[in-house]
This record gives sequence, C-alpha cells and structure tokens, in this order.
Amino acid sequence: MTFAGSPPVVLVVDDTESVRALFVQLLAADGYRVVTATNGEEALAVAEQQPPDVFLLDVRMPGASGIEVCRRLKGAPATRLTPVILVTGLVDIRDRIEGIEAGADDFLTKPVNPLELRARVKALSRMKQLIDELDSAEAAFMALALTIEARDPSTNGHCERLARYAVSLGTALGLAGEDLSALHRGGYLHDVGKVGVPDAVLLKQGPLTAAEFEIMRQHPLIGDTLCAPLQSLRRVRPIVKHHHERCDGSGYPDGLKGDDIPLLARIVGVADVYDALTTDRPYRAALPHAVAVRELRAGVRMGQYDRRCVEAFLDVTRAPELAAPEAARVRA
Repeated sequence: MTFAGSPPVVLVVDDTESVRALFVQLLAADGYRVVTATNGEEALAVAEQQPPDVFLLDVRMPGASGIEVCRRLKGAPATRLTPVILVTGLVDIRDRIEGIEAGADDFLTKPVNPLELRARVKALSRMKQLIDELDSAEAAFMALALTIEARDPSTNGHCERLARYAVSLGTALGLAGEDLSALHRGGYLHDVGKVGVPDAVLLKQGPLTAAEFEIMRQHPLIGDTLCAPLQSLRRVRPIVKHHHERCDGSGYPDGLKGDDIPLLARIVGVADVYDALTTDRPYRAALPHAVAVRELRAGVRMGQYDRRCVEAFLDVTRAPELAAPEAARVRA
C-alpha cells in the first residue's frame, strides 16, 4: 500500500509481546508506521509525544484497561477525533457496550483475522485523513480571519476579545459543548467576509458614506458563502451571517427580528457592539465601560438588543479578565 504523504501512524497497545509483534508485522507490510506500548499509561505517554492516526487497544491489560484509555482519549481535545479500535474477546459483549459508551470507533475480536485487521485500520486511517483535511481547512479560515484583522491596524485583538466575550456570555446563559465551541470559532470568524471588502472601504479613516456602508453590509453574506462548503463550520455559519441583525429588524443582511435571530448570533452581536464601543475607532476614542453599559441598555429599550443577553453580558464583564481593553483600536 502506498500513501500520498507521510504514512499513517498506528499505535498498537497490548501487554502480550507476541500480539504486538504480529500486529507490527501485518501493518508495517501495508506501509504504516507502527509504534507500540505495553499498557494504557504508556500508550497515553506515547500518544502525547507522537500522536497516532489510529489507536489499536487491547481491552484486557494490567492497570488502565483499553476501555478506560479509550474514554480518556475521547475526552481529550487533542485525541478526541482519533479513531480507536478495541480488541475484545469473542463473548465479551459487556466490553463492547462499555467500549461504545467510551467512544470506541470499531472492534476486533480475538483471535484477530489478519485481513479484517488490515481492512479496519485502512478504513479508519482514511477517515482520520479526511478529519485532518477538514481541520486544516478550518485552520486556514482562522488564519484568514486574523489576516483580515491584520489588514487594518485599528483592529488589534478584536477577534480574540470577541471569542473570549462570546464564550463567557454563552456560559453565563447556560450553554455548553458544541455551542461554546461554535461561539469561540464564531468570535474569530464573524468578520471573515471582510476579505471581499475593498481596502478603500475597510480602511477608510472616518465615517462611511451610504454607498460605502452598503458595500460593508455585504460581508456577512460573503462570509457565509465562504464557510458553506465546510461541514465543520455549520454551527458557525449563523453567527457569521447574522451577527449584525437587530431584534427590531433594523439589522442586516436579512432584517431578522427577535427570536428569529439565532441565539449564538445574538450573543456575538452583543459582544461585537460592546467591543466596538470600548475600543478606539478612527473617528472616535474608546468609551468608558460605564458609558458602554448605558449605550447597550438604551439599545435594549429601543428594541435593538436581546435584554437577557445584554444583562448577562454586563454581569460577566465585571470579571477582571473581561475588563474593557485599554488603548485598543477596533473598526466594527
């Protein structure tokens, strides 16, 4: 078997030397780079030093079992998407159930059939390659967002602050898991569509004309179009497209009202407004936190902003780590 790039790495974990030797022989013959460990703790240490593309774990091992190792791998951000194959006994149905609950991707039954072993490793290493390609594409989008920020010297730190604000607000509202992940990525990617805005508009020193503002209003649509091909950004797209909507329908691009605006977009929208108010613009100095609070609450009274989001956000901004930045310059 040949691979386009570097050969996938398979980590074989078994306390029996003859089993490890057999798996190494079979997989190395197919072109994989095989590393081994004799127990669960050693496997975790090896994975930290040289992350594999596939884990092959025996369930019954001294110390941490293969199921426990699988659970820990699937709970760690660095390895949660790495495929895990558990090797179980023929009648150990409880091991299979516990393995599924721990997040195992596949199973092999002892005695292992060599053809089945090779087929399952091949399928899962291909899946890991696709996952890595998606991660690479998403990383490229993150880099693009930071590049857009770097185009304008007045946008120093905007994306990082917005990601931090949005996650803190989402947490305060009781969100968790994928929602918080989407808020973090959305904080960085919300303005990715500004890649399609000419520098003459994006970098203008002063208020925009009506025609220029209309050009600027296109960036949520451009950003949504850019993110559309990536399935991994499906939960981020509503943030990118709708973070400039307002609860009274005065926002853009679709003039959505109230609860028709996705909650994650409302969260990022409030954080975006606060960051714009509390950092310098080319035509206005940053406003103090107290003035920004008054502006946000005035927006709530006028029906522009979600009251629950604003009040929860103002609560979390009392934390020192979320204090309004000083001497930062942001162009909203």
